[in-house]
Amino acid sequence: MTQSRSRRRPQTVLHAAEPQLFVSNLVASFAFYTQNLGFSIAFSFGDPPFYGQVQRDAAKLNLRVVDAALLDPELREREQMLSASITLDDADALFLEYQSAGVSFAQPLRDEAWGARTFIVRDPDGNLILFAS
Repeated sequence: MTQSRSRRRPQTVLHAAEPQLFVSNLVASFAFYTQNLGFSIAFSFGDPPFYGQVQRDAAKLNLRVVDAALLDPELREREQMLSASITLDDADALFLEYQSAGVSFAQPLRDEAWGARTFIVRDPDGNLILFAS
C-alpha cells in the first residue's frame, strides 16, 4: 500500500491591512483626519509631501496624492464604493463623537441586515470610509 504525503504549508497570520486612499491635497487630508476624525499622523513622505499615513489605535490609512480623480465621483456615490472599512467596538459612541465634531456623513448610523451597526464618512476628496461594529 502506498502512502501519500500531503505537505501543508504553515498558515501565515495576517496582522493588519492598510488601505490606500487617493487625495488631492495631503495637508488638507491630514487636517481632516486629525482634527475631525481623531487620527494622528504616522508619517509623511516627499518634498513636497505626496504620501503619508494616519492612524487611530490599530486603524491605519495610507494617503497618496494624485492629480486627478481615479474613480468617477458619480459612480462612487451611486454605488457607495468604499475606500476603506474600519471595525470598532462601539459605532454609536464614535458616530456621536464625529457628529459633535461636525463630520459629514454619507450614511448615518444604522443597523445592517447582516447584524453590523455602521455609518459612512466622506472625506474632502469623496473617499467613503465605513465604520462598523
